[in-house]
Amino acid sequence: MRIVRGAREARTTLLSRTPHEDQRLPDTVREVTRRAFGSEIDAAEVVERILRDVRENGDAAVRRYNRAIDGMGDDVSALPLEVSRDEIERARSSVDASLVNALSEAAGRIRDFHELQLSHSLRTFHDGAVGQVVRPINRVGFYVPGTSAIYPSTVLMSVIPARVAGVSEVIMTTPVSPSGAVAPLKLVAAEIAGVDRVFRAGGVQGIAAMAYGTETVPKVDKICGPGNIFVTLAKKQLFGQVGIDGIFGPSETVVIADERADASLVAADLLAGAEHDELATAVLLTDSEALAVRVSKSVEAGIGSLERAEVARASLEARGGVVLVGSIDEAIDIANEFAPEHLCLHLSEADVAMQRVRNAGCVFVGAHSVESIGDYTAGPSHVMPTGGSAAYASPLGVQDFLKVMSVVRLDQKAVDAVGPAAAAIARAEGLTGHARAVESRLGERT
Repeated sequence: MRIVRGAREARTTLLSRTPHEDQRLPDTVREVTRRAFGSEIDAAEVVERILRDVRENGDAAVRRYNRAIDGMGDDVSALPLEVSRDEIERARSSVDASLVNALSEAAGRIRDFHELQLSHSLRTFHDGAVGQVVRPINRVGFYVPGTSAIYPSTVLMSVIPARVAGVSEVIMTTPVSPSGAVAPLKLVAAEIAGVDRVFRAGGVQGIAAMAYGTETVPKVDKICGPGNIFVTLAKKQLFGQVGIDGIFGPSETVVIADERADASLVAADLLAGAEHDELATAVLLTDSEALAVRVSKSVEAGIGSLERAEVARASLEARGGVVLVGSIDEAIDIANEFAPEHLCLHLSEADVAMQRVRNAGCVFVGAHSVESIGDYTAGPSHVMPTGGSAAYASPLGVQDFLKVMSVVRLDQKAVDAVGPAAAAIARAEGLTGHARAVESRLGERT
């Protein structure tokens, strides 16, 4: 693993970020876009064309891009866009019972955690005149990526908070295999989480179908879920027309460790972070050069045994390594500046250090608080802010599916008390009608 020294060098190397728009498309993806559109165009133009086509042509456009981009054959793309209840019910019998039980256990813990969030989110306040009421969003759409790689945990972590919040209807769009099948594991997770309807619509066409509505896919109020660069750009372009949960980039894991940390456990967390994606970030911040050397050796010893060894190695070569700092306080300052998705504290005084952490999607306090349990069964959603957005954004939770309506209920006494100031401000702004609307009520008796 690379070892760099100090915050300045780290900012330009291991902890640098590339904007979504500047990411170069792999050659295989560029070939698909050339084939689909007849010429090579950039990712933003691809997204703009698909969004416009689906908005104007509905189901026909969705089917066209299912064929051209996702590789579904003509006969398969003619299948109903909506996955039938029979297909969903059959999926459970094809998935190992122990795995179904594991998903159910995870779902229970995720649900319990978010029910605690709900009890806080529904608190209202009022003084007889003003207050607020909290209402769930009516219909939410979730995009679930993946055909060769299936992530049922993301279905649970995304949908269950919405269900706990009281969302009336949950739909899901997902790419399918060339045969038109949705992975049974994905369907089982959807059933456990409480998805109402599932549709065969991958990538941007799936996002567009939920944003605009088609003959088959209902229009939603908010779209949630991770995806590739095209999905990310689609969500950015649609922001304001439909609710968006966030703009998600590659996974990020930052570990802060002192000289007493177990190098093998630090290495295990870095490898787990790196195997997510070739674009993932996995970085150790430490004030101990001896630990840095031990961790590097442990990473190298363990990487070959990973099923996704090539992915992890590519990630570590491009964005992985160790930053040597002067103190643990400096490490925390660097982490707060970077605002990582995951922050792991392998520190002898982890609880004390936690008090200084300001920016992270989730903080894993102490060596036993393994990030991988957070990904599956701890309870909080693993859908978290990336790309530095943890400086202002939060993990996906119940609050993302609730909205607040302010309530004003004034009687004559309240109007007489606060009305004159309102009228004065209105006149100062030149809004005479506003002022008169207030003044016409002053001194009235009910």
